[in-house]
Amino acid sequence: MSTGAAPPVVDARGGRSPAGRVAVAAAQLLAAVVAIFALTTLLPGDAAEVVLGPDATDEQVERLRTELGTGLPAAERLGDWLGGLVTGDLKTSLVTGRPVVDEVADRLGSTVLLAALGLAVMVPLGVAVGTAAGRRPGSVVDRVSTATVSALQAAPQFATGLLLVGLFSLQLGWLPATAGGGSLLSPAVLVLPVVVLVAAQLGWLSRQIRQGVLQTDRAPHVTHLRRLGLPERDVLLRHVLPGGLAPSVQQLARIVEGTLGGVVVVEALFALPGVGAGVVDAVQNRDIPLIQGYALLAALVTITVNLVADAATARLSPVREDEP
Repeated sequence: MSTGAAPPVVDARGGRSPAGRVAVAAAQLLAAVVAIFALTTLLPGDAAEVVLGPDATDEQVERLRTELGTGLPAAERLGDWLGGLVTGDLKTSLVTGRPVVDEVADRLGSTVLLAALGLAVMVPLGVAVGTAAGRRPGSVVDRVSTATVSALQAAPQFATGLLLVGLFSLQLGWLPATAGGGSLLSPAVLVLPVVVLVAAQLGWLSRQIRQGVLQTDRAPHVTHLRRLGLPERDVLLRHVLPGGLAPSVQQLARIVEGTLGGVVVVEALFALPGVGAGVVDAVQNRDIPLIQGYALLAALVTITVNLVADAATARLSPVREDEP
């Protein structure tokens, strides 16, 4: 028998409560931490020999192995690393001797700036392009925008970057080809990297929004609102866009992950001093604690983005379960 209370609201992805989503995210983070430790442990080569170089004596190598704890059982080393994570101690870099937290923080600023600028351009542009195409399917706007973003998406980031550098830097001389040791905050330095990031991910977002807007715009309740004489602007902003954007929130989470992954390529191409360059250096130097720090950062960002996207999807498109 119904009690008259409103039926519970659950999200479209299985009805997890906020506490349930946080619990799942925590479990994912723990699994990621264990996987990071296992994978870095299985890396080939001897970290002590790589760090000390070929001229090191056996005594020096053995001493560094003892300091690193590589001779200890894997379970003991994992427990030590987990204990450090709880207290915020990610150990120290084998190459510089500085705390891993400081090493990552030094490079994080430029990466966050580049990724944030890319998303700040990509999201409004993707919404505008997807909405325009979705409201006029089959039109010139739809065909041209779809073909353009598909072509940009198909081109590898590295190839796109080289073409832009060749045109705007070498031929026209309008923009610098790399950071070149200059200030990363210079707008000219960031233009081409941001364009490359946006070009690679814009197609995913705009096409998802186009599909959502197309379906919502033809929904019976939207058609009924138009028959009632509701202004078209209100129909678009209050009903079509919220419904059309809901499926795109999860896609946006994938785009954020793709953007962060693309930053590695872009930073290498344009010589930007960010996390991507730090990852490359850490792998080349066999700096295990630093590799683990960067991998942990990537896991945290990915899990957090998906957690926020999950909650936003539930907020934009609630599904009501009728009580028996």
